[in-house]
Amino acid sequence: GMRPGRGTPGPTHTHDVAGSATRLALVVQTLTVQDAVELAVVERNGFIESRHIGAAVVLSPEGDVVVRHGNPEALVLPRSSLKPLQAVACLTAGAPLEGEQLGLATASHVGTDRHVAVVREVLTAGGLTEDDLGCPADWPGDSATRDELVRDHAGKARIRMNCSGKHATMLRACVANGWPTAGYLDVDHPLQVHIKETVERLSGERVAATAIDGCGAPVHAITLLGLARALHRIGSASERSPFALHRVAGALVRTVRENPWTIEGPGRPDTVAIEKLGVFAKHGAEGVMVMIAPNGTTVALKMLDGSGRAATIVAATLLARAGALTDAQVDSLASALPLAVLGGGSGVGAIRPGAGI
Repeated sequence: GMRPGRGTPGPTHTHDVAGSATRLALVVQTLTVQDAVELAVVERNGFIESRHIGAAVVLSPEGDVVVRHGNPEALVLPRSSLKPLQAVACLTAGAPLEGEQLGLATASHVGTDRHVAVVREVLTAGGLTEDDLGCPADWPGDSATRDELVRDHAGKARIRMNCSGKHATMLRACVANGWPTAGYLDVDHPLQVHIKETVERLSGERVAATAIDGCGAPVHAITLLGLARALHRIGSASERSPFALHRVAGALVRTVRENPWTIEGPGRPDTVAIEKLGVFAKHGAEGVMVMIAPNGTTVALKMLDGSGRAATIVAATLLARAGALTDAQVDSLASALPLAVLGGGSGVGAIRPGAGI
C-alpha cells in the first residue's frame, strides 16, 4: 500500500490535549526524509558541510516526465510558486491587466518604488486603495528601499509586502465580477473558488489540502508533479489560442521574460535567472522552485529543509542536464548568484548541485 508522504494521507496516532486518549487522524504532508535525495551540497575548503535533500521532476517540451529525483508524487504547498496559477485564474476571471501589471500579478517583488508604482496603478484603475489589500504590512525586501523608508520615518506598508501585486490582481478580479472585495481571501469567496478550480484544471489533480499562505491567501497542496504540469501548460500556452486561459498564460510568461525586474527585483535570483537564461523562474517559500526553459522543458523542485538558497542553481542544472540549457549558461548564472561560501571575507567554497543530479 501507499505509505504517508507518497501524496496520499496515511493514518498516524496523535494524542489529544490531555494526552489520555489516542485517536486516528489523517495527516496531509509533504515528502518524507525517505522520499528525498541529495540535490545540493555546501562545501567549505573541500569539506562537505551541509546537504540539501528534496525531490525534483523534469518535464520534456511535450510535457512528459523525463527525470525524477526523489518522490515527485509527494504533496507540496507551492507557496509563491503557485502565483502564476493564481494570476492566470484572476485574469480569466476578468482582471483587466496589461503590460508590466502582468509581471506584478505573479511577482514576489522586493518592494521598490518602481514595483509599488505598478501595484498602485492596478489598484487605482479599479477604484481601490492600498487599504483594500488583505496582505499584512511589511518592509520591502530591497535593502536600499527599506533604508530610504527608515530615513523618511516611514513604517511597514501593505503595498510594500512582496505579495501585494497578487492581492491587487485578486481585488481587480473581484471588481470586474461585482464580487465583494471584503472577504476576498476567504476560502469560499467566489474568487478563491475559481482560483482553486483553475489550480485543479492546470495541474490535472484534485487539491489535497488548503492552508493559509504567509500573505493570508489560500494556498493549495498538489503534488510536485502536478505543479510541474501546471507550469508546463502555462509555459507552452499560445497567445493566439482560441482559449482565454491559454492566451492570458502566454501573455503572462512573455511579459515576465521581457520585464524580468517585475517578478522579483534587480540582482534577485528569479530576475537574474530570467535575464541570463531566458527562462521563466518562480521561487516559493520553504524551498520550492519552478523553472521553464525557452524550449518548454520544465522543472519543479522542493528542498525538504525549506531553504531556497540552492534552488535556482539546482533547477537550472537540471534543465541543462535535460539539454534545455548549456553548461556555459548555468556557469554564468552560478557566478551571478550568492553561492560563495566565505571564510574571513574570502571565498573558500560554494553551494553547488549534488553529484547525483
